[in-house]
Amino acid sequence: MSRPHPKSVSRRRVFYIPGYDPIHPRRYRELYRKEGAAQAEISGYQIALHPASKSEHYGWQVDAEIDGANAHADIEVLVWSDIVRGSMEASIPDTYLQLVQTAWTYIASGALRRLMRLRKGPVIAALYPVGMLLGQALLGLLLWYGLWRVGAAFGSVGAWGGLLLGAAACITLLRWFKAKDGKIFAYYLMHDYAYSAASNGANPPALEERMRDFRCSIASALSEDVDEVLIVGHSSGAHLAVSILADLIRTGQVPANGPALAFLSLGQVVPMVSFLPDAHRLRADLQYLSAQDALTWVDVTAPGDGCAFALCDPVSVSGVAPHNKRWPLVFSAAFTQTLSPARWKELRWRFFRLHFQYLCAFDRPRDYDYFQITAGPLTLADRYAGRPPSKSRIDHAVSKYTSVAA
Repeated sequence: MSRPHPKSVSRRRVFYIPGYDPIHPRRYRELYRKEGAAQAEISGYQIALHPASKSEHYGWQVDAEIDGANAHADIEVLVWSDIVRGSMEASIPDTYLQLVQTAWTYIASGALRRLMRLRKGPVIAALYPVGMLLGQALLGLLLWYGLWRVGAAFGSVGAWGGLLLGAAACITLLRWFKAKDGKIFAYYLMHDYAYSAASNGANPPALEERMRDFRCSIASALSEDVDEVLIVGHSSGAHLAVSILADLIRTGQVPANGPALAFLSLGQVVPMVSFLPDAHRLRADLQYLSAQDALTWVDVTAPGDGCAFALCDPVSVSGVAPHNKRWPLVFSAAFTQTLSPARWKELRWRFFRLHFQYLCAFDRPRDYDYFQITAGPLTLADRYAGRPPSKSRIDHAVSKYTSVAA
């Protein structure tokens, strides 16, 4: 059969679901503005941002001229940063308690051992806050001990004084480390992993409620006169998008003759949640969504991103691939090939920056271009029709827990 002629997109609605990020969503608008202009200059097309029309969510509008075709996109950030900030309010002692509980959850369940069979990078990223926080505590204790020993040299009164002074110095040092976490990221990452581990992979009630709100917004967009509704789930936002879209299709909210529905997952960390014992809902949603013909699902990662499970098919490695599995199409953004040697050298050790590279410009672009996907004249389905998956992807079952019903 001949391939259908690609459908031109003149209007698109885009919903961006961030990962575990406490920062105001304006950062995503500014990132899009800066990097979109850079990519347009490199690739030879036109793109311009405008203020968003009134919306319950934060967003902006984009007009683009690519390959001689004009397209308009309304982009919204589906905000859950307030939930993230609330989960990060733990005190220093509570954070160390989270460390113990989270480590126990992943080790005792066997999830950590199985995650290490996938990619070492994200596992190292998960162990990083554990090592950093324990190192900070050790330095604090050594300072405490040193001041106590100095005081002890002056007799029993001095020993007690040194003990109290050491305790104060230890607390001060730990508070200083927490205040500098914007550069160290130890507390941030600890809270991130603890958020899912606290419920063994189940979604907290507040997050489930917010996801229902997101689903209603997407359902409303599907009734509008647009050509495509595109959901972008980045990092932890990818597994939120999986459940939101699965619910959207199950409840019959995708009109048969409506806009094309597309899902782009970027830098996903799905196994960090789906490998946990009580992630029944996520595993069920992965299984369901992977067999649906109501949408197109493309999963893009890169081995150069040490914070993502690069080229790991999130459905297959979770052990829930059905016999009629269609999605996702898994391929690499190939940072070492799509970034020039000079640019790769500049970014190679900036791990958190690389985790956001999917949303940025590439100075040697190939077939992945975030701005053409979100603002260009082709649907996601047409853009990647016939595109083979990466040969080096991991697509066999690895998770110990594969149940899809609580």
